[in-house]
Amino acid sequence: MQWYEDEGFWVDYAEVMFSAARRDRVAGIVAESPLFDLPSGTRVLDLCCGPALFAVPLAGRGCAVTGVDLSPAMLERARAACEAAGVEVRLVRADMLTHVEPGAYDVVLNVFTSFGYFPSPEDNVRVLRNAWESLAPGGRLVIDMMGKEVVAGWIGRPQLVELDDGYVVQRDTILDDWTRIRTDWTLVRGGTAREASITSYLYSAAELRAMFESAGFADVTCHGDFDLRPYDLGARRLIVRGTRPGGAEATR
Repeated sequence: MQWYEDEGFWVDYAEVMFSAARRDRVAGIVAESPLFDLPSGTRVLDLCCGPALFAVPLAGRGCAVTGVDLSPAMLERARAACEAAGVEVRLVRADMLTHVEPGAYDVVLNVFTSFGYFPSPEDNVRVLRNAWESLAPGGRLVIDMMGKEVVAGWIGRPQLVELDDGYVVQRDTILDDWTRIRTDWTLVRGGTAREASITSYLYSAAELRAMFESAGFADVTCHGDFDLRPYDLGARRLIVRGTRPGGAEATR
């Protein structure tokens, strides 16, 4: 079993990964980022949607949102979040390695470093090709992750996240000549400790741009955050977007 198939991991660490503060921050991003200045009715696929942090505010803006995730626990949280917000989001349990809906979307999102999960590099490229197939001509794929250059600025310093009833210690290790990154989590709660590890591929802007282009995307651009700042020394994230050729662009 791969780490991302472990339901216990998602349940135990949900408070750290999807906190109320992060939910509020995402709502601000959707309200302010040019990436999400989308016309009402825009068909959006939130790939690896988690508990619908992006799906809820996008649906609130009038987008027709589909959230796809492999985790039943995350989909249940997403369903509850949509009900609480009074928005409709189509939720689908599926694996991003195989999920394709030909030509069904104007925008495909993959956010919060939900790319590079698979041990095989070819499988990670397959995810990009699946997104290409699921986009209508002129549609756009947006991937958000921690780029290799950003990680290099802070790697090596353990991070402590305090919870209401415990804390999490996060340690990152670079593997295979800066090809992959392993994040080790220790959750201490109620006098017990639970450990877990995440291993995923780590990409530079140039590497991810080349992967987009090999999957058939055109007009590929890289940015340093959701405000579309340049990907330079001031970058906080790596945002890569590309267009499926053949039609009018779906986003600005």
